[in-house]
Amino acid sequence: MTWRVAHVILHAGMLTQLAVRNVVLIEALDLDFGRGLGVLTGETGAGKSILLDALGLVLGNRAETALVRSGAKQASVSASFEFGTFPPAIAELLDDAGLTIEPGEPLIIRRQVKADGGSKAFVNDQSASVGLLRNLAPMLVELHGQHDDRGLVNPRGHRQLLDRFADADTAKVARNWRTWQHAAQALEEAREAIDAASAEQDLLLAHLGELTKIEPQAGEEARLAEARAAMQKGERLSGDLEELRHIWEGSESPLSELRTAARRLDRIAGEHKLLAEALGALDRAILEATEAEEKLEEAAEALVHDPQALDAAETRLFDLRALARKHRCEVDELPAKMRELRAKLDAIEGGEAQLDALRLAEREAFDAYEGAAVRLRKARQSAAKKLDEAVMGELAPLKLDAARFRTDVQPLPEEKWGPSGMDAVEFLIATNPGADFAPLNKIASGGELSRFILALKVALALRQAQDGQGGAATMIFDEIDRGVGGAVASAIGERLARLADDGQVLVVTHSPQVAARGRVHYQIAKASSGTVTKTSVVLLDEANRKEEIARMLSGAEVTPEARAQADRLLEGV
Repeated sequence: MTWRVAHVILHAGMLTQLAVRNVVLIEALDLDFGRGLGVLTGETGAGKSILLDALGLVLGNRAETALVRSGAKQASVSASFEFGTFPPAIAELLDDAGLTIEPGEPLIIRRQVKADGGSKAFVNDQSASVGLLRNLAPMLVELHGQHDDRGLVNPRGHRQLLDRFADADTAKVARNWRTWQHAAQALEEAREAIDAASAEQDLLLAHLGELTKIEPQAGEEARLAEARAAMQKGERLSGDLEELRHIWEGSESPLSELRTAARRLDRIAGEHKLLAEALGALDRAILEATEAEEKLEEAAEALVHDPQALDAAETRLFDLRALARKHRCEVDELPAKMRELRAKLDAIEGGEAQLDALRLAEREAFDAYEGAAVRLRKARQSAAKKLDEAVMGELAPLKLDAARFRTDVQPLPEEKWGPSGMDAVEFLIATNPGADFAPLNKIASGGELSRFILALKVALALRQAQDGQGGAATMIFDEIDRGVGGAVASAIGERLARLADDGQVLVVTHSPQVAARGRVHYQIAKASSGTVTKTSVVLLDEANRKEEIARMLSGAEVTPEARAQADRLLEGV
């Protein structure tokens, strides 16, 4: 699959150099380009398409290994673009990619393709992605293939061409469209949410009533579980403590016996040292036993619980966990669930007020979009008349005197409105007096269609130049004159030459009338030596240029009559 360039427009700059190495039949080629009209001619099959394929590589076209010349390891193409003022959009793209170009430097794009697959891209010797080349290409060039007519007759591109001709503010319409869509979406989502909430309002009230009745608290589950565990433990220990109490209580308890023994020993101890020491130890034992008794009493009191309190704790814990299961959440999340249910009910109650605000926002956004789109429609309608006049002015020189051209701007149904506005745009023609207007591809023959397209391109390019847009600095036409000859070809050549007065036009042509209009003339030739075939491009001097135009007039054998006709063509420009 090959990519063909038919028409290239460099914004405020031009293509100055093209270097090709090992691309198909081209071994080595270096071309310098300047302003004015440059023509490229050669016999069919000489390699003009190869040259254009090479240019396509630096503009991000797919790198196919078939482009690498047989026997070579890799192919490479380098193109240099110079600008009067470096376009900010290009500078922004390069900055985003982390690439820098010094002020005043040309933009040099280089592409390498390996024979075994894979490619590399460079911008001013800095590694770049092919994606960057593709993003740069629309800013550097406007591309049309050899079958450019197929693109221009497609109504999908007509609106964009008219907007560019009108220098219309389509960005504002697109912004207002997005704002309107977001507002409409917010309104629809609110409606759906309120409708859904209203449908389950009774259920919401029931759920909220259950939660409000129990009024769950954050951290309550853990506190209840801890209290219940403590009460259950006290219930198990209370029996054991009761038995211990019987041991320590009464006249025969160990503590009572110790006290009796201490009193008797005190009466007999007197001054006896050992008995006094025994009495001291016994007193200490009585103190420790008394403290133990007090601790047992305190523990018994602490472990005493109300069976009803335990039952209440267990019941509330059960209720909380049941509600949590019902709402598919944790117990600690129940307070948040209550707030959520209240918010939904509040939304239902305040839903109309919210909807009123969203309806107002949606209406305001729609009005802003509609206003901008109506202004765009008026700009399109005004520009359509000017474009029609401009194209009609180009038809007569192209020998389409009886033809008529009309830019049809029609309102779209609301369901087809979009960021490009509310209009459908289509270019229509009528080739005969009194005939109805119809789409380009329905009426025009191949030759007529080429001329209509040239007229349209010239009108668009001249308007850009008049408005200072710099969009028509460089153009490349690939056989735009195919299918025509004689006076028509001469008229095409004249239009191309006039278009080149303020810029740079390169044209690949088989027409001697067009070739004669060139300020510079390149000849593309193919030569074979043994089994090796190569394509070369030569800048012709005046003598060789006349010989090439004579060949184009006469064919394989250049006759004196063809040379004389070539002289007349060159003298007439």
